[in-house]
Amino acid sequence: MNELFEGKDILVTGGCGSIGSEIVKQLIPFDPKRVRVLDNSESGHFNLNQKIKSNRIRNLIGDVRDRDRILRAAEGVDYIFHAAALKHVPFCEYNPFEAVYTNVIGTKHVVEAAIENNVQKMVGISTDKAVSPINTMGATKLLGERIIINAPLGTSQTNFACVRFGNVLNSVGSVIPLFRNQISQGGPITLTSEDMTRFFMTIPQAVSLILRAAENMNGREIFVLKMNGLKIKDLAEVMIQELAAKYGHKPDDIEIKVIGLRPGEKLYEALFTEEERPFIEETDSMFILRNSPYDNFQPDTHASFSNYSSDNMEMLSQEEIRDLLYREQIL
Repeated sequence: MNELFEGKDILVTGGCGSIGSEIVKQLIPFDPKRVRVLDNSESGHFNLNQKIKSNRIRNLIGDVRDRDRILRAAEGVDYIFHAAALKHVPFCEYNPFEAVYTNVIGTKHVVEAAIENNVQKMVGISTDKAVSPINTMGATKLLGERIIINAPLGTSQTNFACVRFGNVLNSVGSVIPLFRNQISQGGPITLTSEDMTRFFMTIPQAVSLILRAAENMNGREIFVLKMNGLKIKDLAEVMIQELAAKYGHKPDDIEIKVIGLRPGEKLYEALFTEEERPFIEETDSMFILRNSPYDNFQPDTHASFSNYSSDNMEMLSQEEIRDLLYREQIL
């Protein structure tokens, strides 16, 4: 990692978000020349600078929708980590073109900036919602994957890859901050379905594997990070048990209210499709999907799961969820 990032000029789009800011945080110890943080949130930049003290950070206010801004931001850059996106499923459902503009056209702008500035490597951050998508957010992220993975089919010298993972524990807008706030107010906790399952990783785990993907990529791979699965109801019950008293409430008084699925929401998520499985190589920490139709890739070790989805995985027990939340200092 030191050899990869030391002395390099690195651009992180969406660099003030949960994942983007952790990428910045983990890059700084590798002694890069500079880390350019591109984000359209002025307050986000302020908060990032309060959290991460480094003279190597350059704050660039801008939006991936603005092609000229991205072209300028990427001048002289060695690596790009593309984390900027619209990520909330209901918001994307009700604002579909905004999702297209950011997740598809914005990604196209970043890819073009990488090619025109002869960037060495670009890693795009994707999501399990891009697998067999039923909502606008997932469909736009799938298109974003395709734009990135197929970018080098021309004369580009840039290596492109994606990382695909699921929900990130305690990230901005995720269920943990929501549940915490609802418990603090005495409930109820709102649950869309008692049967809902999701993949989860911690923010540091996710970003550590993103950087590892950048180290190991040859180009045109999708790195599918392995994650634990859990039932959202179990997570809610653990948080009630552990947090209710801290806010002056009795656990038995906190109601769990089932409100039904939100627009575009799935009961469970998958990390890859059955059609992708023949082109996947499995390692201890991830699956690596290569575009075999173009690369004629045949993996030595096929994925051990025919359908790696959160409904057919062994779920974390409530005790394991509790241990995880305390270990990550979330409770």
